[in-house]
Amino acid sequence: MTDDQLSPDRSQAASVSLLYVSTVAHTISHFLLPYAARFRAMGWRLTAAASGASTDPALRDAFDAVYELPLSRSIVDLKGLVWGERAVADVLATRPDIVHVHTPIASFVTRFAASRMTEDERPLVVYTAHGFHFHKDGGAATNAVFRAAEQLAGRWTDRIVVINDEDYSAARRYRIVPPSHVIRMPGIGIDTGYFSRSAIDPEHTAQVRLDIGIGQDGPLFVVVAEFNRNKRVGDVIEAIASMKHRDAKLLLLGSGRDRDHLEALTDREGVRGRVRFGGLVDDVRPLVSAATALVLPSRREGLNRSIMEALALEVPVIASTARGNQELVGSDAGLIVRTGDIVGIAAAMDWMVDHPQERVAMGQRGRTRMVEDYDLQIVIRRHEAMYRQMLDERRAGPDQGSGVRPSVRVSPRMPS
Repeated sequence: MTDDQLSPDRSQAASVSLLYVSTVAHTISHFLLPYAARFRAMGWRLTAAASGASTDPALRDAFDAVYELPLSRSIVDLKGLVWGERAVADVLATRPDIVHVHTPIASFVTRFAASRMTEDERPLVVYTAHGFHFHKDGGAATNAVFRAAEQLAGRWTDRIVVINDEDYSAARRYRIVPPSHVIRMPGIGIDTGYFSRSAIDPEHTAQVRLDIGIGQDGPLFVVVAEFNRNKRVGDVIEAIASMKHRDAKLLLLGSGRDRDHLEALTDREGVRGRVRFGGLVDDVRPLVSAATALVLPSRREGLNRSIMEALALEVPVIASTARGNQELVGSDAGLIVRTGDIVGIAAAMDWMVDHPQERVAMGQRGRTRMVEDYDLQIVIRRHEAMYRQMLDERRAGPDQGSGVRPSVRVSPRMPS
């Protein structure tokens, strides 16, 4: 870490100092920039720390200070964990009031580093779990290991934010933190103004279908996912091969180590001409809005972003029984199919083609749900309320505070 990265400009005094930490910078730049904008506008000092943060221009523009962390994405990279903890400790030495950490490895390293600080130095710590690594579809041994790790780190955590009902129940059942400190958020929010059909040029959407070689009324299904084992993208390729609607086409948006395997699968299933690999795109809206439905067959989720985007665009969803999916889709904005049920996925895709009016109504109901419950500004306000409650508890002291640990410090920068 360079001297410049360790010595951020302190010329802008702020009432509250808020630090976001994640394993990689992409998590912050992709999801948290609107939060930074809101809290900076309120006069708070915003800092970001992650691997790749120092070279990310979006982060350097959006935050008052940016720190580079040598964090590894591998839990078995012990050297990376040690160096990462030391770097995080250096960042925490700048004395933020609140640290909000995302992603599992960064969360454990950051919380461990905070636990080694003295009580009058330690910041308030929030961890957003984007899906615990122990879950109903996980193996008994791996579930036990990940659950034990969360229970240990929970001792160093003031609030855990969970984004689906299964994780909310698990966090309370296993008392990872006191039940009153488990906060249920509707994900990290979605900009329903940006993800809106009215924000897209209809000619652009029409061009998508033309490029794929499908008519304006032809069935088109879209998957937006990383190509890995967890996402089970191959299930959709097998499903489209067994559909009764042989004219249906599939657009796969994403990349990953399983790409070669998926391309070979299209050959084996005889659907090479019906499947298009679209790669990574900067703006998925025209492609998703052109779809008959979005399909998500994955084994494990937290609260899937592509589902939220599709529903906001009034596109119905066919999703697996992975956690979070049922909450988003409900019983009226798409169809839920048991994970791994390829016959069921094919039947759901055929149903979408055969029921155009019901399909449109599903998309409209999905849009309403996203606007009313998952809109970005709603979620940001809920985060602000959580932060302020934590700050108020710390000011009140241990007798009236959270009960997790004694009050850490009373900062003169606190809001009055």
